[in-house]
Formats: sequence, structure tokens, C-alpha cells
Amino acid sequence: MCGIALVVSGCRLDLSSLHVDARAPSPHPVHEHLEFSIDDLKAALRRRGPDSLGEVKVFISSICSNPGEEQQFECFVERVDCGVAFQNQNDQHEMANGRILQSHASCSSPISGAQFCFLGATLQLRGLNPIVQPLMDASRNVLVYNGEIFGGIHVEYHQNDAEALMQALGNCCASNVSLDTNTCVGECKRESTIVDVLSNIQGPWAIIYFADSAKTLWFGRDAFGRRSLLVHWPTVEDSRFLLSSVSPASSMFHDSGHDNDNGTCEVSFWEELPCGIYSISFDARSTDGCLVGEVKRHEWTNESLKELIEWKRTCIVPKPGDISSSYHEDLLSQHESNSACLHNLQSVSEGIQAPVSTPAEILLDALRKSLIRRTSLYTIFQGTTSASRKAELGPVAILFSGGLDSMILAALLDECLDACYEIDLLNVSFDGCSAPDRISAKAGVQELTRIAPLRRWKLVEIDADLSNLTSETKHVMSLINPANTYMDLNIGIALWLASGGDGWIYESIDKDDKFHRRVKYKSQAKILLVGSGADEQCAGYGRHRTKYRQGGYASA
Repeated sequence: MCGIALVVSGCRLDLSSLHVDARAPSPHPVHEHLEFSIDDLKAALRRRGPDSLGEVKVFISSICSNPGEEQQFECFVERVDCGVAFQNQNDQHEMANGRILQSHASCSSPISGAQFCFLGATLQLRGLNPIVQPLMDASRNVLVYNGEIFGGIHVEYHQNDAEALMQALGNCCASNVSLDTNTCVGECKRESTIVDVLSNIQGPWAIIYFADSAKTLWFGRDAFGRRSLLVHWPTVEDSRFLLSSVSPASSMFHDSGHDNDNGTCEVSFWEELPCGIYSISFDARSTDGCLVGEVKRHEWTNESLKELIEWKRTCIVPKPGDISSSYHEDLLSQHESNSACLHNLQSVSEGIQAPVSTPAEILLDALRKSLIRRTSLYTIFQGTTSASRKAELGPVAILFSGGLDSMILAALLDECLDACYEIDLLNVSFDGCSAPDRISAKAGVQELTRIAPLRRWKLVEIDADLSNLTSETKHVMSLINPANTYMDLNIGIALWLASGGDGWIYESIDKDDKFHRRVKYKSQAKILLVGSGADEQCAGYGRHRTKYRQGGYASA
């Protein structure tokens, strides 16, 4: 999980195609309450990307030209994290963190006009060499990326996802793409466009990418919204255009006079960017020379993905006593008729090839393959060769309640991960040892130890008191923004505490492992798994059983 952001100022946006009115003031003018600095934004992003933090600034202005001549632009690029500005008329190259930086500019200082500030905070899980975002290539394209690539783009063993994506985007006909048709024109013979590349990514992602030659900004989220990206469209109170993975606490609007019935506050500054691919192509108005960006939303070009998005679940109600092979055949028939769109998305790495036949086995196999993708592909911890060091490392943790979802994940993870690695099981309780989730978690660990005795399972007990979390509440509200109900807050605090991994474990004090002491422990895992949704899919809650008893499958 990384943190990415962009702040754009000094230009106007044409939002007519999105039906967003940038001129209308917000119902509660809050500009004076929402002043936050770039440093505030960096601090919020750094919590998501603790390994590195970088900043790149791009300045663009139009050059006055004679009537009838093509509009010209001049550009100034500054990488803030390395303290070097590239600013002469000749090509300049410098290696910074393994990246080639290049810029053309005809001035010796930042120029007036549009200003783009790219921020990237990285939590690196893949690649043998450390990277620092934003990435910039020799063509001055800039990328900040928060995502994982499981397919659709080839990623070498030694590469980071963002590096592979940067290369793929750079190979596109960025300067020759017609944004209306997404097809290459002119002499370029390559078939892929930026929209094609993003449509083919298999995995969760959010992206901000600047194609310098076309003076076009690309941004968006995967079709299922698995990575957050907030947007602030320009308003009268704040004319900036902003994108960010998370909102700074100082950009939250709190007003006791506007509390809603279901929430804690009203937030009017940020909104969640709808899933999709967007572009802003910049041009200069001949009347005043002001840089204007036209915002467009693009259709997915991957047919399998479009079919999956539009897929509707078919409800099959079994007859009493018909839980038999014929019922399984009916389900499999329905599955096969809708699985064409899943075929490409479910191609997996070599390894477990267990035969599947029943719907339950199909689901289990899909979960197993998903875990393989999220563990075996990550190479950041595989450079450690010492067995003892691997045991200490514990690269994977599970948010663990001992319920159906987390137990299934833990059991499958044991099949996918080398036995030399420890697995941290993170359990949050607001009622100490008497909380139902703590009781079920301890029972779950005993069961896991029985079925996987060679694995060292660490139950990390994270205790908290809601009455003492006042200072954390504001921070968590900024993390879940724009969600703002009490239910969102309660779930968010539990997830935030669990993901911190700061709790207690029981440590053996004798050779026979009969006596233990409780000691402080903080998980160092970089890969965190959560099984949200399995209880719903597998009807694991008591209410499902109650509804079934009352009205059968139709009610459940």
C-alpha cells in the first residue's frame, strides 16, 4: 500500500463532460478552515508509505505565438527530494535512485503558469532494489502508483510493479494518441494505448501519470475501486485540483451545526473518485494565454473486464433434499456460462493445480490462487537467506478474529508460504480477554496449531479502550474520509489498531512450553491480509441461519 497525491494550480479545468460544476460555491464555505500545506499532505501519505517519500514539481506555461501558429509550451521540472532542478536548454541527465531524470527548459527559474506537485510515499513489497516515487523517465513522464500487478503487464522477477508500469506506459504512443478514439495515428505502429495498458492490469491500483510530450495528465482507479483515490474539483473557495490516497486531518470540515443523524461530521472538501480512467489534456486559450485542461473519462478496452463489470449473479434456489450431484451440476453450469470473463483474471503462477469440481472447491481454489499472488510474487523479503532471520521476519500478518473468514485465510496461507516464516495473527479487543473475538481467536490458534504444527503462529493481542481513543478518532476519520458515519468510524478504528500490529504475545519461558509470560510485541509484517466478505459469501453469520429458518433460501 502506497500513498500518492497531486496538487495542480494555475490553470482552469473544463469539467463539462463530467457534469461537475466547478464554478458553484459549496453549500458551507469552509476555505478558511481547510488550509493545509504540502507538508500536511506528505505526513498523511507517509503513514501509508514508510519506506520512502519523494516529490516532483512540473511547471508548464504557454509561449506566445503568432496567429495561426501551433501553440508552444515551455516546461520546468524539479525533483525536490534530491534537491536538483534541471533547467538549461540542453538535455540534462542525472541518476537519482536508479532513475534517469531529464528536462528541457528555456528559463533558469520556475516559470509562471500551471504547477503540478506530484507526491509519492512507498511501501515496497516487490523488486530487489529500493525505489523512490515519483518515478520519472528520460522522456520526462512522471508516475506515482499505488497498486499491485498480478497479470496483464509482464513484471520481471527483479522489478517493482511501478517500474514495469512506467516502462509499459512509456512505450505507448502517448504523443500520438487521439483521446477521442484511443487509437494510434500517424507513423506510430504500436497497438497499445495508455487506456489499453490500464485496462489490462490485473490487480488493485490507483494511478497518477503525466505524459509530457502530449501535455496530458492521466489518473484513475481500477474497475472495482480496490485502491482509494480522493479528488477535490476546483471550486470558488479553492481553485486547486487535488488527488490524494488519503486526506490530511486538517482538510476535514467539522461543524457541530451540521452533524448528520448517522455520522460524526460533514465533509465537503473531498469526494471519492468514481472508478475509471480519466485524462486532462492541456492547451492554451488564444484569448488570454491561460492554460486550460479538458477532462475526459474513458471506457475500459478490455472486453473480459467489461463483461465482468456487467455480470449479474444468477440466483439458484435448491429444492428441499436436492443438495446432490445434480445441484452441483446446475451450479457448475451457471458458473461455466459466466466464467469466460474470469478466465484471464484467474490465470495464476505455476504450483498448486488441484482439480476442482464442486462450487465450494472452485471458491477454495480461487482463494488459494489469490493468496499465492499476494505472497509468492513479493520479493522484498526473499533476499534474506538465513533461516533464523526468516523466522524473525514474519512478512505476513492476518487480521484475525478466529471466525470463518480469517480461519480459512490462515489455513490456506499455511499452504502457500514457506514453513520457516512466522505468521502474525492480529486480534483487537475492546473488552480484554472476555471479548467474543478474543475467545474465538484463541480457539482458532489451537486449531491452526493442530493442523499445521510446523508453523509458528503468533497471536498478537491488541487491547484498546474506546473511551481513551479521542486523539486517534480525528486521525482515523481523515483516513476513512469521505466515509463519515459512526459505523464507518467503529470499523475504521478496529482495522487501524489491528494493522498497527502493536500488542502482546505469550512467550514460552521453559523448554517444555508449559509456562508463558505476556510480553510486548509489534508486528513487522509488510503484507497484511483481511478476509472481509467471506462471512457474507459463505453465509457465516447467525442472521443467515435465522433468515433461512424463517423463509428458506429466498429470505437468506
